[in-house]
Amino acid sequence: MDSNSSLEYTAIIKNTSVVDAVKDWIIDQLIKGNLRPGDKLPTEAELRENLGASRNSVREAIKQLEAYGVLYIKRAEGTFVTDSFNAKILSPVLYSIILQNNHWEDFVDLRRAIDIGTLYVLLNRKLAPGDLAGLRRALDNLELAVGSGTLDVEQITQRDCDFHNEIIRLTGNPQLITLSDYVNRITVPSRESTTEKVIASGQIDSYIRLHRQLYNIIAAGDKSSIESAVMDHYYFWQMYTGEASGAPLTTRPGSVTPD
Repeated sequence: MDSNSSLEYTAIIKNTSVVDAVKDWIIDQLIKGNLRPGDKLPTEAELRENLGASRNSVREAIKQLEAYGVLYIKRAEGTFVTDSFNAKILSPVLYSIILQNNHWEDFVDLRRAIDIGTLYVLLNRKLAPGDLAGLRRALDNLELAVGSGTLDVEQITQRDCDFHNEIIRLTGNPQLITLSDYVNRITVPSRESTTEKVIASGQIDSYIRLHRQLYNIIAAGDKSSIESAVMDHYYFWQMYTGEASGAPLTTRPGSVTPD
């Protein structure tokens, strides 16, 4: 590409580090479409001259974006924009979520938002008759784990993750699949704690019923029930994580408490 043809150069912003400003400029060019997947980045000398940045700042910015999977370097050819999805791109998202030390309600809301959106995406697709076989197996495996005499918390939580991952897999959206995997990694400890408390309270049958409810909505293509089902689905997680944090429990108006 002709690096001078469409790129928009601006002065480095003074209220941020030069490295961050160079990264922001590259990302901004991607957002505007001036740089596209597979395009070659301007040379280091061009970036230094047009952005007024030092060699070290330009190199560090490129190094960080390469680590994130946004750019890649070909020896003797230059630096290029990644032309396919790379899971590394979401690593900064994971770290930022962890470091924010969000309130427990934020994670419940995040999981609900992803699930509601995922179900709408999924039900807007035309599922073939055999598409739900994997989800049915995931539900059966969860029920088997719950029906065993040992009630292994880690195993039940893993089967729960498998069930939700299968729902997201059915969307065929790699970004959504990877994002959900990251959220799962963050929330597994609190979900294991919730599962342990559900078992101790003798409410494990309701836990399974809520999973069956999601499966039935997908099998029936029932878009009208998505939001209420997802709100109900995380009832136990919200309740027991809220108790653990000492925060007041708020329930959805009109929701039916699982019994």
